[in-house]
Amino acid sequence: MDILCQAKSGMGKTAVFVLATLQQIEPVDGQVSVLVMCHTRELAFQISKEYERFSKYMPSVKVSVFFGGMAIKKDEEVLKKNCPHIVVGTPGRTLALIRNKTLSVKNIKHFVLDECDKMLEQLDMRCDVQEIFRLTPHEKQVMMFSATLSKEIRPVCRKFMQDPMEVFVDDETKLTLHGLQQYYCKLKDSEKNRKLFDLLDVLEFNQLELFKIMHLLVEQNFPAIAIHRGMAQEERLSRYQQFKDFQRRILVATNLFGRGMDIERVNIVFNYDMPEDSDTYLHRVARAGRFGTKGLAITFVSDETDAKTLNEVQDRFEVNVAELPEEIDISSYIEQSR
Repeated sequence: MDILCQAKSGMGKTAVFVLATLQQIEPVDGQVSVLVMCHTRELAFQISKEYERFSKYMPSVKVSVFFGGMAIKKDEEVLKKNCPHIVVGTPGRTLALIRNKTLSVKNIKHFVLDECDKMLEQLDMRCDVQEIFRLTPHEKQVMMFSATLSKEIRPVCRKFMQDPMEVFVDDETKLTLHGLQQYYCKLKDSEKNRKLFDLLDVLEFNQLELFKIMHLLVEQNFPAIAIHRGMAQEERLSRYQQFKDFQRRILVATNLFGRGMDIERVNIVFNYDMPEDSDTYLHRVARAGRFGTKGLAITFVSDETDAKTLNEVQDRFEVNVAELPEEIDISSYIEQSR
């Protein structure tokens, strides 16, 4: 059956559709039967790695990932010489491969949209998704997943589906993570750098995500790495893998890493600048405290607009984001070894 599913960040939505499609797949040489799409290249790369991990003992199943920023000729060669059974990709590159008749979608049996609200909210991405959906067989299973499925976006999702099973978290207070400690720190813009350095010196962390492009961390000899849209795709993936492999402990990122990305060792998130809305805040802070573990989120508040957004977060999710105390109990945000 078709599935429209909402569950809070870090609870394993990716595993649900990866395992569900692998359990149902009947691989046929030269045929793509599963198509998974998401809104960023790094997320597509991550999902493809999860397929590889979970299909370790299914040697006949082949997985490929296609996204922009890389030479399309390489994708075309893969499809011609070693056609995958499962394709993970971003809409733009996927549609380009379909249009040039390299990627055949006539045998698609499972059509998955991850972070579906993000994909269907943006008009250009939605148009690409609609075109790809139209070109795939009518009789296929459609699965859509996201942590934030507003009542406004749900009817848009249903247009792609037939009598779906629907799982929603209508009580938005349940979207926040129980093990995540959340604090704000009120200060001027000019005071942010010094406060950040002070906190990095006193806090204990495995890995940390900082939502702000800032080269000062590297200059101050912190083990930091930055990822943003302006980089070449090969460099973005290389840096993502370095962070994933624990070669660097601090990731400085934009909203590119605000959704879906799962780095299991991250236990602290810093919002150097206040996110633009409560949805973005939720997705950012959920990079820590995943799968029920402990975590810490600290947000810098520097003006009335920031304060307003923080109030919206607290009202919407009924969560108390307290002012940052002088000292934070380590056991409140990091798992203690026994």
